Amino acid sequence: CMVCMNCLEDCPDEAISFAFLPPKESAVAGPALTGRRAVLAGAGGLLLMAAMRRGGATVLHSGRKNLIRPPGSQLEPDFLARCIKCDACLNVCPTNVLQPAGVEGGFEGLWTPVLDMRMGYCDIQCTLCGHVCPTGAIERLTPEERAAGPVQIGTASYDRGRCLPWAMDRPCVVCEEVCPVSPKAIFTREETITKRDGSTVTLKRPYVDPKLCVGCGICEHECPIRGPAAIRVGAQIGTV
Repeated sequence: CMVCMNCLEDCPDEAISFAFLPPKESAVAGPALTGRRAVLAGAGGLLLMAAMRRGGATVLHSGRKNLIRPPGSQLEPDFLARCIKCDACLNVCPTNVLQPAGVEGGFEGLWTPVLDMRMGYCDIQCTLCGHVCPTGAIERLTPEERAAGPVQIGTASYDRGRCLPWAMDRPCVVCEEVCPVSPKAIFTREETITKRDGSTVTLKRPYVDPKLCVGCGICEHECPIRGPAAIRVGAQIGTV
């Protein structure tokens, strides 16, 4: 509803009206919290808030989960304190990589923006999410500022048990071809492999240079393996 008022004029029975506040007779009264109920409700709220914050901190420091925030995001405690879960960054993302977090970020992180590389990838020239963030949870960067750093949001690594050249002795260089940074963060080395039947094959096996990888996730998004990709972007190596 955009409050255009057209419905008021079009209604033949004049059954629609507009007011800034609902009529008092239809207002719902709040619960009566007096005495012991008020004390218990306040204590329960404080305990729940502490549990929510502790839940998010436990997930972050245990290393069990993989949260990748938008480029320019504040450090996790500041990000959670600032993010109001307004969905502005999700709505403006051109590749659909930004998705609302579930319980993987703890209760406090519910519905905060995270990057899901199987849904999309982070365009290395895009800074729209920071420009629409109303609270500063995501810093406003220019494309030049993002490229100059460069801003690293994660690091890609291979699951060699799923990668075609590593696990199946089959050629595949999709990840290297789509890597957008220059020089490429993904490179290959030719290796001659002796198969089980005794025949040999020369393959280009891929590697990641973590110093050049910015964690954009296009390699994970374009990986032809069904199910979990053979190359996946995780939190930055050496950081919490």
